[in-house]
Amino acid sequence: MLGNKISGYLRGLRRSPASRYFKRDIRAKVGFAIVLAVVFTAIFASFVAPHGPLEPHYEDRLQGPSWKYLMGTDWMGRCLFSRIIYGTRYALAVGFLLIAVQASIGVPLGLLAGYKGGRVDNLIMRLVDATLAMPGLIIALAFVALFGPGLYKVIIALAITGWAGYARLMRGQTLAVKGETYIEAAKAIGEKDRTIISRYVLPNSISPLIVLMTMTFPAAILLASAMSFLGLGVMPPEPEWGAMLNESSRYLGDPMPAPLWSIFPGIAIIVLVLGFNFLGDALRDAFDPRLRE
Repeated sequence: MLGNKISGYLRGLRRSPASRYFKRDIRAKVGFAIVLAVVFTAIFASFVAPHGPLEPHYEDRLQGPSWKYLMGTDWMGRCLFSRIIYGTRYALAVGFLLIAVQASIGVPLGLLAGYKGGRVDNLIMRLVDATLAMPGLIIALAFVALFGPGLYKVIIALAITGWAGYARLMRGQTLAVKGETYIEAAKAIGEKDRTIISRYVLPNSISPLIVLMTMTFPAAILLASAMSFLGLGVMPPEPEWGAMLNESSRYLGDPMPAPLWSIFPGIAIIVLVLGFNFLGDALRDAFDPRLRE
């Protein structure tokens, strides 16, 4: 039922002025093209990459770009291009899983706080305030240092404080929708609170939620890469971009082409983050009539 309602809302959204504005925005086109290319690369990494990401070629250590190795090789002779291609899977996995965990915690709590009000609202929002007051990166670093590195531990660590933004957004959206006439009419005819939330409140809060998710994605990628760079995230020899930067840092002062080992993973992070930022900015402007003028 809820899935059908959201699908219907999204179909109507495609015919809205926001959708027409989004299609004309150059940032949206560039951002969507980058994100689509990265998703395609992650799905078909085994076909796109010319070599295995963990396959060493000791006779070709620290080689420069060539037809055989498009971005050169690292200190073990592994193909940098192949490792960056496979690294898209880690970047997207961190982003999507982190957003899913944060939203699954923050969205229900925000809906509950905004719809119920009173003591329930005060309790949840004080918890949100306390969570937002915590230094998120420090808490994440402490969590991973305590329980050990790893992809899923990084996601849990970053979700500890990240859910609060979703809760605050959904509370505000719920308060705005709850005062509408059709909500009062639904209550008057005896519809249950669960039905009102799933049929009216949540579908009318999808637009800002999508924008928040799109803006959260690049931050998740940067934080996860930073933790891997510090040795607290995905560990070598896995082809994660932050871990690759960590491995390559010892060669930054060496003659070329050794520094390329750190340049290419950094460029990959920058391009993907820019793509999601462009997409998020375009979505924000498209959904806000004041910014479409």
